[in-house]
Amino acid sequence: MIEIIDTHSHLFTEEFSADLPEVIARAKEAGVTRVYMPNIDVSSVKDLLRVAHTYEGYCLPMIGLHPTSVSGGYRAELSDLKRLLEAPNHPFVAIGEVGIDLYWDTRFRDEQIDAFRQQVEWALEYRLPLVIHCRSAVNELVSVLKDYQNTPLKGIFHSFGGTIEEANRLLAFKNFMLGINGVLTFRRSTLPKVLTNIPLERLVLETDAPYLAPMPHRGKRNETSYIKFTLAHLASVYGKDMMEVAQVTSRNARKVFESGKN
Repeated sequence: MIEIIDTHSHLFTEEFSADLPEVIARAKEAGVTRVYMPNIDVSSVKDLLRVAHTYEGYCLPMIGLHPTSVSGGYRAELSDLKRLLEAPNHPFVAIGEVGIDLYWDTRFRDEQIDAFRQQVEWALEYRLPLVIHCRSAVNELVSVLKDYQNTPLKGIFHSFGGTIEEANRLLAFKNFMLGINGVLTFRRSTLPKVLTNIPLERLVLETDAPYLAPMPHRGKRNETSYIKFTLAHLASVYGKDMMEVAQVTSRNARKVFESGKN
């Protein structure tokens, strides 16, 4: 039986409030054996933990402050989230989704960088992997991470869609993988060409549901079961069968998350 791990899916958001049991059933039918859920901010934690509790062992929660949620009050939000990490037997398996996003708004650039650095420190302190969001901010991101080059830090650069030069800069961090999702299947995507220069052993699969639905569902709500379309496309890019690609990417995912509470 095929085994696929979805390393990034927001199944706790309102887009799934009406039919989550059906979404989970379809995911399992598609061969998805585990789903990792990134947090957004303080307000999302309640729903995140509710889904993680309902589907314990299948939907695994992360904790973090998304870069686009960073504003003037980010220090208070970080304090609230850190308290959750300090609780005995907390359920979180990674620090995420964290990072730097300067695509839409650069007003809080310095705050995003500071928040990211603090959460990198959390990952080291609690020995948890780091799931990183980066958009229009590779220089800033690498500038922060280079200070941790010789630490045990590991994780995933979520939703990679950049150039081979950017991939090489990110993969210089030896304990990190690139997260590949439905963007790979888009007709004008440059990812297929970029990935021919990247070992499959440095990739993991993700959906980013409900966002970035792959072809043939582009423009609709994404869900975890649609990861099979990304898997098929990735197998085609590498000239391998889907079973092998599923095995390798799932093994890569386990390598990242094996130190978490999963």
